[in-house]
Amino acid sequence: MTNLKGKTINLKGQLYNWDIPMVMGILNITPDSFFDGGQYQHKVDILHRCEQILKEGAQIIDIGAYSTRPGAENISEAEELKRLTTSLEWIRKEFPDIIISVDTFRSFVAEKVVCDFEVDIINDIAAGELDQKMFKTIARLGVSYIMMHMKGTPQNMQENPQFTNLIQEVSSYFSRKVEELTWLGANDIIIDPGFGFGKTLDHNYQLLRELKQFQLFELPVLVGVSRKSMIYKLLELDAAHALNGTSVINTIALLNGANILRVHDVKEAVECVKLVQQLQNA
Repeated sequence: MTNLKGKTINLKGQLYNWDIPMVMGILNITPDSFFDGGQYQHKVDILHRCEQILKEGAQIIDIGAYSTRPGAENISEAEELKRLTTSLEWIRKEFPDIIISVDTFRSFVAEKVVCDFEVDIINDIAAGELDQKMFKTIARLGVSYIMMHMKGTPQNMQENPQFTNLIQEVSSYFSRKVEELTWLGANDIIIDPGFGFGKTLDHNYQLLRELKQFQLFELPVLVGVSRKSMIYKLLELDAAHALNGTSVINTIALLNGANILRVHDVKEAVECVKLVQQLQNA
């Protein structure tokens, strides 16, 4: 499977070499996300968070209005769009040139934020599984697209997830999805193995150990492990004390071929990238 444009991805009209790892800073405007839910509900807090993400060195801001933690409440499309519209109006006015990703699995939401606020990336936890119109919408919009592997939905994904052959099944899933997207004419696809989304602790660490397997797609690989339970439960901590563990796992992910780190703690992730780049280029 070949990416005809080589190791570049088009973001805001510019080609980025994804051999150089990028950092994506998380902005959750939800009241109930597992780590920072409720912190960013007001204009001053949202804009301050964006400024912090950019100042600490992230290239992308990923905005989520629908909590996808295990067992999260299902909110309406209208409520998700309301949260996003208000926040994006503020952000685009203050930071008109930044690269924005929106975390949504709904095609109507994706279309609105791309058309109304020039959002650059749609980050879909369900890879079109929860909205059959998503792939055609992405192809029509010509926007960059992150597709993640998840078993089930956020409400039931951690109810005894099982695989016969984890890497083979996740790879087959991506193979089918990439083929469908490219047939529709979509470009600039990013794959996310979905750490913590329908996986046990052992599944997560197997994905991490064998991350290089996904390089066969010749597409950028995003890793999102920031402060997740695969870290803090193993270390007998909580999410608030999982920064050190997150940095360790991010470093391993970079060594195993991760191209984008999706994180809460941008400064520390940027440091991981710099250190690994020096190690690999020395």
